[in-house]
Amino acid sequence: MARRPFPLAATAVATALGVLTLGTLGAVLAQAGGGGLTAADWAALRFTIWQAVLSALVSVGLAVPVARALARRRFAGRGALIALLGAPFLLPVIVAVLGLLAVFGRAGIVNQALAAIGLPTVSIYGLHGVVLAHVFLNLPLAVRLILHGWQAIPAERLRLAAALGFGPRAIWRHLEAPMLRAVLPGAALAIFSICLTSFAVALTLGGGPRATTIELAIYQALRFDFDLPRAATLAALQFALCSAGVAMAGWLTVAAGFGAGLDRATAPLPPAGWRKALDVAVITLATAFVAAPLLAVVARGAPGLTNLPVQVWAAAGRSLAVALASCALATSGALTLALARGRRGFELSAMLPLAASSLVLGTGLFLMLAPWVSPPRAALPVTVLVNAALSLPFAFRILAPEARAIDADYGRLTQALGLRGAARLRWVTLPRLKRPLGFALGVTAALSMGDLGVIALFATDTGATLPLLVQRLMGAYRMDTAAAAALLLVGFSFALFWGFDHWGRRHAET
Repeated sequence: MARRPFPLAATAVATALGVLTLGTLGAVLAQAGGGGLTAADWAALRFTIWQAVLSALVSVGLAVPVARALARRRFAGRGALIALLGAPFLLPVIVAVLGLLAVFGRAGIVNQALAAIGLPTVSIYGLHGVVLAHVFLNLPLAVRLILHGWQAIPAERLRLAAALGFGPRAIWRHLEAPMLRAVLPGAALAIFSICLTSFAVALTLGGGPRATTIELAIYQALRFDFDLPRAATLAALQFALCSAGVAMAGWLTVAAGFGAGLDRATAPLPPAGWRKALDVAVITLATAFVAAPLLAVVARGAPGLTNLPVQVWAAAGRSLAVALASCALATSGALTLALARGRRGFELSAMLPLAASSLVLGTGLFLMLAPWVSPPRAALPVTVLVNAALSLPFAFRILAPEARAIDADYGRLTQALGLRGAARLRWVTLPRLKRPLGFALGVTAALSMGDLGVIALFATDTGATLPLLVQRLMGAYRMDTAAAAALLLVGFSFALFWGFDHWGRRHAET
C-alpha cells in the first residue's frame, strides 16, 4: 500500500481543529467558573430541545409521503424538482426567514388572504414560527435522505414483490416500512442536531422569555448584558447538548438489512386511482411550500436591486472575502485529512467541529481575544476561522470517499512508479478529485457566504457582513431594502456554488 501523503500536514490540521474546538471549550469552562443556571437559562434549554424535537418530527413526518411520491412517480421536471430540494441547504437562513415573513408574516400573503375572507390572522413569531422555519429549511434535506432510502431498495426485491402479486399495502409492510425504520432515526437526529444550533431563526422569529434558545441567550448575554460568566456557562451547556446530539445520531443509525442487489435502478410499481391523485397533491404542496418563500423574496427584492445603499455593497464585499477565504481554508484542510485517511484519528478530528456551534466557538474566541484585541477588529478573521472549521466536516465527507477510491485504484501503481508527495498529488490525485473538489469548494463558499453566527458577536455597524446587514434592516422594518439585499445575498451564494461546481465538473478527467 502506498504511503499516505503529507502526514505532517494532516497532523497539523487535526491539531488546529482540536485546539480551536477544545481550546475554546476550555476558555469557556474556565470563565464559567461554576456559575449556576438561572430559571431563564433552564427555560432556554427546554425551548431549545423542544423546538428541535418538534422540528425534526414534523420535517421527517412530512418528508415521508413526499419522498414516497417522488420514488414511485416519473414525470417531466422530476430531476429539476429534486435538485430544487437541495436549494434550502445552501440558502442563507436569514433569506429563508425573510421569505417566510413575506408569505406568513403580518402583512404576508397568507394573512392577507385570511383577512380578505374575514378570518383571524396568524402570527409567525414564537415556537410555531421557529418550527415553521426549521421545517422549511430541513424538509428538503429529509426528503433527499429518505428518497435515497427508497432508491436503495434492491430492484430484485421490487420485481419479486410484483411477481408475488404484492399490492401497495404488502409492499409497504415488507419493503418500505423496514427501510423507514432504518432511515428515519438517522434523518430525524441529523435534523435535530442542526436545529439545536440554529441561531438566525431564533434571533428573528423567536425571542422573549418563552421563545429563547441557548444560542440566542448566549448572544444576549454577550451583546446586551456583557455577562461573560453567564455566556460561558451557556456555551458549555450548548457544547454538551450538541455533542449529545451528534453522538446519538451516530449511535442510532442502523443498516437497512435488505442485502445486496445488482444495482439495476427501477421504481416501485406506481399505484393508480386515488393514490396517484394523492401523490400528485403531495408533490404539488411540497413544491409550493419550498418555492413560495423564494419567489416572494425575488418579487419583493428585484425592484430595489438598482437602488441599493452603499453599505449593502460594502457588506457584500466583506461577505465575499470571508466566503472565499473560508472555503479555501476548509477545503484545503479537508483534502489534507482525506488524503491521510489511514488513521482513524484524522477522521474524528474532521468531525469534531460538529460538536460545537458558531456561537460556542465565537464565545470562546471572544473570551480569549477580548483582553488583547478589540472584538470588532477581529470580527472578519474570527468569522473566517469559525466558518472554515464548521464547514470542514461537509467538505471532508465529500472528498473522503473519492480519495479512498483513488487510493484503492491507483495506490499500488503509484507506489510501483515511485510517485510520492507532491508528484502523486499533481499527477494522480488532483486530476481525479477535481469534480468533488469543485463541489466541496462550492458548498463551503455558499455556507460561509450566508452564515449569520459568530459575526453577530463581534461586528459593529461598520463591519457587518451581508447576512448581518439583512437582519438589521429587517429589525429596522426596512423590509423592501432587506429583500433587495437578501436577493443579492442569494445571487452571490448560488453564483459561488455554481462557479466552483462548474469548474470541477468541467475540468474533471473521465
